[in-house]
Amino acid sequence: MSLSPDVLRSLERVVGADRVSTRETHRLIYSVDSYWLPQMWLDRGERMPQPDAVVFPASVAEISGVLALAHAHRIPVVPWGGGSGTQGGALPIHHGIVVDVKRLNRILEINERSLYVTAQAGVNGTELEWALNERGLTLPHYPASANCATLGGYLAPRGSGTISTKYGKAEDLVMSLEAVLPDGRVIRTPPVPNHASGPDFMRLFLGSEGTFGIITEATMRVTKLPEVRLFRAILFKDVATGLEAGRRMMVDRLDPLVIRMYDPHSTASLVKRVLGYELSGAYMIVGFDGWREIAAAQEARAMAICDELGGRDLGREPGERWWNHRYDFYYPPLSLHLPAMYGTVETVATFDRIEAIYHAKKAAIEEGFGHLGVEYIAHFSHWFPWGASLYDRFVLRAAPADPREARALHDRLWDAAVETSLRHGGMINEHHGVGLKLSRFMRAQYGAAWPLLEAIKQTIDPHGIMNPGKVGFEERPS
Repeated sequence: MSLSPDVLRSLERVVGADRVSTRETHRLIYSVDSYWLPQMWLDRGERMPQPDAVVFPASVAEISGVLALAHAHRIPVVPWGGGSGTQGGALPIHHGIVVDVKRLNRILEINERSLYVTAQAGVNGTELEWALNERGLTLPHYPASANCATLGGYLAPRGSGTISTKYGKAEDLVMSLEAVLPDGRVIRTPPVPNHASGPDFMRLFLGSEGTFGIITEATMRVTKLPEVRLFRAILFKDVATGLEAGRRMMVDRLDPLVIRMYDPHSTASLVKRVLGYELSGAYMIVGFDGWREIAAAQEARAMAICDELGGRDLGREPGERWWNHRYDFYYPPLSLHLPAMYGTVETVATFDRIEAIYHAKKAAIEEGFGHLGVEYIAHFSHWFPWGASLYDRFVLRAAPADPREARALHDRLWDAAVETSLRHGGMINEHHGVGLKLSRFMRAQYGAAWPLLEAIKQTIDPHGIMNPGKVGFEERPS
């Protein structure tokens, strides 16, 4: 489908002629995000579906006008923030209009009395953090993607940051939202998130990944920068012992800032490559923050648990080194990239299930695909009082040269990993979102409840124009 000259002229009237692009360079750039598949496809000389036009609105009114126009003409619309998503959630697989929100980048209010910030959805994560730091504050959502991701991109897929174990996921920090619905109406959620004034419809937009509308503004809880951050590294003999140490820290409510534990394979490969330590076992980082004496007391309790379970205290320096280089794992030259094939098949589950899921997925990948050279690596992060996230990956150092063969193998690996998570009581995902990549698993994830979500989608977006083909919803506008 391509946009008619009349529609293009209408778009120009809404956002300005210089803010509507049908240039080949823009259409190509906005056909690839951080998902491995389109990058591989492009690397092999193939093309992903491209948008018919990319628009760059500067106000909520302009976004409203674009959506009203698309709604009237049944044109697919794909919201675009930083393009840092790894699930293909921003790919315009049915063409249409890509709405880049990065011009909505103003910080509207920093309230130091009630500790919140209100900002437009297109503000860059790192720039928002710098502005808060100047006031002695922080938005405690530290994703590795902060340098390129936007505030709206934090919320749309329900992301988690490095210190979510203490401060919660992005969805736990949001107080209220403004969003534009598929027909162009602009709505606001109540000013506070905790009340008893009816259902919490704000949460419909968290995790909807642009399929229910476009988030244009958010008010987020912030916190004071801590007096201290204390980090320590511990080496456990195996995953089971480290998991038990983390579980006890959480159920004893020691309030750790971070617990990250690498399995033995990751310790021997990733930790060695990025941090330079040659260790054998499960390498754990624990961190506490806040007032010095409180953080020190919490750390002392945690170290006593580790000691009881036979953990070897490696001291403060390896913990601080990890904190200072925590993002190096995800950026060149140390991150995974082509020609390797890789996928982060992460999940989340309760403490009584998470270790079994780890062993089952490790077996599914290594026994099912090891003969092809596929490796399995994992770490545990984003802990809760009831369980933890398993951040695991398959890695093949050199993907097949034929793009169709590479895609088929890539899909088989994902099928094996996700179906194993579901079979053992895990979710299909903890924090990267669903996007295009995991859409096919949504019915299995939700079972009898899935038609309810489809009915909500049909009510909000009856023509199916919003980011079609994502989050398991209908693939084409009607």
